[in-house]
Formats: sequence, structure tokens, C-alpha cells
Amino acid sequence: MRRGIAATALVASFALAATACGGSDSGSDKSDGPLTITWWDTSNATNEAPTYEALAKQFEKANPTIKVKYVNVPFDQAQNKFDTAAGSKGAPDILRSEVGWTPAFAKKGFFLPLDGTEALADQSKFQASLIKQAQYDGKTYGVPLVTDTLALVYNKALFKKAGIDKAPTTWAELKTDAATIQKKTGVDGYWGSTQAYYAQSFLYGEGTDTVDATAKKITVNSAAAKKAYGTWQGLFSGKGLHKADTTADAYAHIQDAFVNGKVAAIVQGPWEITNFYKGSAFTDKANLGIATVPAGSTGKAGAPTGGHNLSVYAGSDKAHQEASLKFVKFMTSAKSQETIALKNSTLPTRDDAYTAQVKADPGIAGYQGVLAAAQPRPALPEYSSLWGPLDTELPKIAGGKESLDKGLSNVELAIAKLVPDFSK
Repeated sequence: MRRGIAATALVASFALAATACGGSDSGSDKSDGPLTITWWDTSNATNEAPTYEALAKQFEKANPTIKVKYVNVPFDQAQNKFDTAAGSKGAPDILRSEVGWTPAFAKKGFFLPLDGTEALADQSKFQASLIKQAQYDGKTYGVPLVTDTLALVYNKALFKKAGIDKAPTTWAELKTDAATIQKKTGVDGYWGSTQAYYAQSFLYGEGTDTVDATAKKITVNSAAAKKAYGTWQGLFSGKGLHKADTTADAYAHIQDAFVNGKVAAIVQGPWEITNFYKGSAFTDKANLGIATVPAGSTGKAGAPTGGHNLSVYAGSDKAHQEASLKFVKFMTSAKSQETIALKNSTLPTRDDAYTAQVKADPGIAGYQGVLAAAQPRPALPEYSSLWGPLDTELPKIAGGKESLDKGLSNVELAIAKLVPDFSK
């Protein structure tokens, strides 16, 4: 799951306006020329997009009757842009849809069911849990392209210098290690994020979540959730613990500090592997430590399962849908996924794409090892939207501008409006 970096937002917005959208724009194809399908890719424009654009060109070469209009849309804008475009019957033919968006857009009727189509011909090759996460109401609306989860990433050299030979397995151990690292190296041991997605692991560590989808109950303000967020809050103050960054550029600040050896550990996803390697602290890739996120008081450890599917717009005509299905099959093939993994250091979604060459990347191998602790999201179309209220309140709590009780009460009220049939 790409988190909020939109380095090319302005350029992409102009491109978006210029290209119109696949659903309507594609209809202008000349009868004697190739049929044009539009793809909105939401990957990082600098580190990942060139790989996807090159694969689209390969597809065109292999399928001369189809042209792919490639548009890179900043991840943090894509959900709203697609929602608006699909609502006006002007969406692209294909969307790189974050796993949480897929059931939400399927519920609105924006995505084409893919069961029995060419796109899902290799369904048995994909990890079953990822196929399940692409489903809504018994039908499959996306083909998994890449998967991810969060891990505790750490600087092995700094840990070794502090006399620590392994990653902490609990948040309590992390606090102790952070103090030791600061004392021995002069560098902060840990810098946490105020974003809701990154705080999700603390909920899992207490055996809870923002909601109980099965019981249709809001649990973000429960005793277990308060304990989880209390642990999260406690990691912004103390020896070796960096204070909360509540600025708009917090993500970049944390990332920069880690890759340049100014902080020993953070929680991060595999979409940043290529950036880790560019930092001065990880010119030796072997210095990058990757471990399961620490456990909470229940002894449970885990992070949300993220990633992206390729989904087809239900509003496109039959010819564009058929061409889109062919494109989706090509992009999610074992060969394409291997290429994406080798170029972008992201995790494939099908077992046959984990070739020896892919597994030789220490970053991919490390994250593959923590995938077992990843927790799929509940089958609730509104689930991803529930992080919105938390993203508003958590920075206030972390920055000392609001109490934990007040902040979670505000979140509970906001979530109640998103899932009005859930009890408190």
C-alpha cells in the first residue's frame, strides 16, 4: 500500500485532465487503428512507474491491435478521482486499485466481476487470501498485482554497536532497545508514525480492531483499543524515542532519517525497499534488518495486509473490457510479476513468481518472511475509510493537542456515520 507521497501530483493532474478518461475517451478510437484502453497506475512515479510503463509497452508489442494509454495518478488522489470519474461514466478502463478500495468500488457497481474471465484464468496460482481480499458479495473484482505488509525495519550496524543482536519482539522491548541505542550510539532508536495505517499493528497486538465486522460493532474506543493506542502514544516520548512529527512531510522526514542512519528503526512497508538501498546507511544491503512488528501485551503481533489489484471498469463497452481483461492477465502473469519484483523490489502475489532470482533480493526475502503475520482486512467495503477519522485525530493525540480519550471518542462518532448500522 503506497502511503501519501505525491512527488508528481501537479504533473499527473495535468496529464489526467489532458487524457480525459478511458470509459469515454476510448470511444474515439479510429476503426482502422488499434483499440485504446486507458490504465490509471497508482504506483510511485519515480521508483515504480517506469517498470509498469515498460511492461505496458511490451503488451502493446505483443498485441498490436491494442494501445494502452498509461496515466500515473498519485496514490493519495486516485481513490477520489476514480470515484468521481466512475460516477460520471468517465473512468479509465483499468485501475490499479488498493486492496481496500476494491470491495468499496465493487459495491458501487464500478468494477466488472472477473470470475470466469481471461483475467482470472490462473486463479489457482495466486495466494488464496489475496484472492479473497479482492472479493465482494461472493464475486471477484480484482486480480492481485502486488502484496505488502508492514515490518519493523532496522539498522543492523547500529543495533550491533549498541550490543543488541536481534530485533525486539514486543513494544516494551523496543522501548528498552531504543534507550540503549541512544546511549551507546547517540542516535534515536525508534521513530514512529502518526498515520492510522501504521498504528493498526498496535490494535492487533491487543487482539482488537477499529470495528468488529462480524458483530457489527465499533470497537475503536474499547478498553483494548485504548490500551493499544496508549502503547502507540507512549513511543513518542522517552530516551531514544523520537518525538511525533505531525507535519505534512512527516513520512518523508522519517524515511530520510532512517535511510541515512539518523534513527535505528522504523515501521515501514516493502514499497520503500528500493529507497532503503539508495540511503547511505544501506549501501550494503545486508545491513537492512526486517522483522515482524513487535507484539502487544497479548503476545500477538501482526500488521495489515496491503497491496494492489488490477480491476476493470464496468462502464466500459464490451470491446474495451475484453482488451482490458487481456491486459490484466498479462500484467499479473508470473513473468510480469517477476519483472516487477526484480525492478521494484515489491512482493509478488502468486507463488510461481517467487523465482530464485526474486528471492535472492534480501529485501524481498525479508518481507516474504513476515507475510505470515499479516492480517487480511475484514470483508467490509467501508473498512479503508475508517482510517480517515483516525488520520485526523491521531496526530493531535501524538502532538499533545488532544487527550487520547477525547480523540478516540471523536473517532467513534465519525466512524458511526460511516457504518450507521454498527453499534457502539
